[in-house]
Amino acid sequence: MQRTVLLAKIHNCTLTGANINYVGSISVDQVLLDKAGILPYEQVQVVNNANGERFITYAIPAVANSGIIELNGAAARLGITGDRLIIMAYGQFTPEELKNYSPTVVIVDEKNQPLEVRHYDDLLSQV
Repeated sequence: MQRTVLLAKIHNCTLTGANINYVGSISVDQVLLDKAGILPYEQVQVVNNANGERFITYAIPAVANSGIIELNGAAARLGITGDRLIIMAYGQFTPEELKNYSPTVVIVDEKNQPLEVRHYDDLLSQV
């Protein structure tokens, strides 16, 4: 059996733009993707803290150190510049793999610059 658990999260980032004419996805500063361990084109869930929207799309890299977090395509209608978002990726693991697993959480400032990278070592200790 496999379980689906949090793989990585970029927490409380600020939406910097929305481009309805792009063909879908969310653009994320490459540095944040790297720190979180989220791959280009990997499926992500996005939660908008300002309006409660939750949706699934895929991440595409934006220019490194740009601070860009931009909703593209239809998702551009689900937020406005300045909204605070949480971007999460999930992974499927066996119970054995979970024994040595810890999600990565990237905490950012209001300009989407990384402040801290956390590893939740104790989160799944009871699995």
